[in-house]
Amino acid sequence: MNSSIATKTYESVGMESNVHSADPHTLISMLFQGALLAIANAKNGILRKDIPAKGTAISKAIAIIGEGLHASLDKKAGGEIAENLAALYDYMVFRLADASINNDIAKLDEVARLLGELKGAWDSIRPAVTQTAPPPKAPEPKVQLVYGRGM
Repeated sequence: MNSSIATKTYESVGMESNVHSADPHTLISMLFQGALLAIANAKNGILRKDIPAKGTAISKAIAIIGEGLHASLDKKAGGEIAENLAALYDYMVFRLADASINNDIAKLDEVARLLGELKGAWDSIRPAVTQTAPPPKAPEPKVQLVYGRGM
């Protein structure tokens, strides 16, 4: 995966986050989330009959999928799985373009469902992060409080 492509795409579509400090796995997850958000915004645009908002949102989703997710695939290392994902991303871009032309919410929902499944699978394979346990805390000193008058 080419993380610089993912970073540039994520930044170019106006997403707000700290992409420079994210690891490659997190960047892909962020791309999935950004595409899902853009599709939800497109759906809202259609429902509100706000054609410019719909167009902007679908364009953003297409950019994230086509220029981010698709371009980040490593077809040499990924082999058949990467090829299948590339074809699926191409299909999603086609369906989004068709949804835009026809104001078709069902096609948006289809792409959102596919992206949601991919995101869930991607998030479930998150590489284990080795964390060292923090050093044990020193015991708190016992302080005896005396209330009232001393005897």
